[in-house]
Amino acid sequence: MPRSESLTHAVAQWISREIEQNRLLPGDKLPSEKQLCEQFSVSRSVVREAVSQLKSEGLVSAQQGRGVFVNERGARQSFKLQATSLDDTQSIAQVIELLVTIEAGAARYAALRHTPEDLKRIKRALIGMEYAIAKDQLGDEEDFAFHQAIVDATKNPHFITLNEYLEQHVRRLIRRARSNTATYHHNLVQFVQQEHQAIVQAIEARDPAAAALAAETHLRNAAKRLNTYIKD
Repeated sequence: MPRSESLTHAVAQWISREIEQNRLLPGDKLPSEKQLCEQFSVSRSVVREAVSQLKSEGLVSAQQGRGVFVNERGARQSFKLQATSLDDTQSIAQVIELLVTIEAGAARYAALRHTPEDLKRIKRALIGMEYAIAKDQLGDEEDFAFHQAIVDATKNPHFITLNEYLEQHVRRLIRRARSNTATYHHNLVQFVQQEHQAIVQAIEARDPAAAALAAETHLRNAAKRLNTYIKD
């Protein structure tokens, strides 16, 4: 397990344990990002990843401008994906199939509902990925920001919650395979960026059918690229 994932797991596990042992009760506010960073000597990105994981599991939820709070037990997650490994081709195909459906739907609604500020965030993330590519970086955080901005533009809280869950259990699998690639596939990265650009153009044009098709094409191509990453 990469060091950043190990640190994320440690923070998430500590918070989960505090909840399980009733030291953090339903309705209690979690320690702030700053406090958790200092307690575990980690970066804010590690803490945010840990909290995102707990949100995807239904243990906590964020309240705008107030912080992150422990959920009531009845509100906790009932839907759960089984852990999937990169060598389990059937399970990979099934979760990609799910992701294709969700991504296409999110892009469709983002095209219909996005505000000028939403579009700015989507484009900002796209530019961030381009800078990362120029620096020979994978741009994982920028990639997450891109997909998150599209989901936020749906204005549907259920899409947003499900996206956080899928980020933890599906997209990270693709990124892990990509980061494990021995030879960095520059040509593949450029194809990915072109696919992202097609999604943005369709959303900006408020063309829901084209946006859904561009998102589906991107995910289906991602599934094909995954085989290339794994083989390396």
